[in-house]
Amino acid sequence: MERPARWARAEWGALYVTVRGPLRERRLRAAPMAAGAVCLTALLQYAQNQPWGYRFVQDAGAVRAEDPLWQALLRTPLSLFVPAPDLPVWGALAQILCVFGIAEICLGWWRTLAVAYVATLAGTLYARAGIALGPHAPFGLPASDARVVDTGPSAAVVGLAVYVGWRYGAYVTAGAVTAAMVVEVLLKENLAGKEHLAALMGVGTLCLAAALRDRAPYRPGRPPGPSPTPPPLRP
Repeated sequence: MERPARWARAEWGALYVTVRGPLRERRLRAAPMAAGAVCLTALLQYAQNQPWGYRFVQDAGAVRAEDPLWQALLRTPLSLFVPAPDLPVWGALAQILCVFGIAEICLGWWRTLAVAYVATLAGTLYARAGIALGPHAPFGLPASDARVVDTGPSAAVVGLAVYVGWRYGAYVTAGAVTAAMVVEVLLKENLAGKEHLAALMGVGTLCLAAALRDRAPYRPGRPPGPSPTPPPLRP
């Protein structure tokens, strides 16, 4: 039992310490944006299953590759919270509460939304590029996928899980999420699975940029170049 416990501490220790204190002190108030996202997703799910609300939700937050690009970009922020109308919403709500909540505590609300938006936008743009390539090209998509609605919150959830895992040293967890998305595409090759992979590539680019930024030397008030040689000490 000691070896699994040591592995769990090494994998999730930093993440657990970061999340435990705010949750113990403030509970859901520690992640108000995540709580609001859950409420918004539930509201949109209810509305799009009503005769009076379906068209509004589709016009405001449903993104398809056949839509004009400017229209898709305007709808993308809200599309993060529009689940698939034909799937059980409880799983999506639980994922948003858990992953968005942990990310909000660890990264802050605006960084959480930024990473989520990058992941969703990467999937949206990939769909357009894949359809333009055609079904016979590598990473291409059939023209019929242009009428399929984008993944909704799932791409953002996957991207945030990998980004937070990488940021807090949970590399096995981040790798497991990535591997699960690859298996999803291999078992069921559809638009949603490929958009998840595109989301992971977008978040991977963010991770690479953050790693390069963190490794860059920081010398405030000093121009780039070699450090000046200190004068010799006098006896």
